[in-house]
Amino acid sequence: MIELASVIRDLREELDRAVSAAEGEALRFELGPIELELSVALERNAQAQAKVRFLVVDSGADARLGKTSTQRISLTLKPTLAGSHRPVAVSGNAEPNER
Repeated sequence: MIELASVIRDLREELDRAVSAAEGEALRFELGPIELELSVALERNAQAQAKVRFLVVDSGADARLGKTSTQRISLTLKPTLAGSHRPVAVSGNAEPNER
């Protein structure tokens, strides 16, 4: 399982690479809202801070979680460039595992 914050950070890094790849390209794509649907497990910290962590569940991990409750959540993220209100354009080659 991975923390939700790590998933979003990794997505941000991938999008940043795509934006950089778009510079100077003739064909670019405007980046619209990004919809994520994830299975998450909530983990409560029993210490005084009572921190709750959202952990993204691997597709095969549901059976291993046993007593841990998992939920499906949907997030819609609207990417923007810092200090800009213009649309974000991306470009680049698809990786072997991307569609």
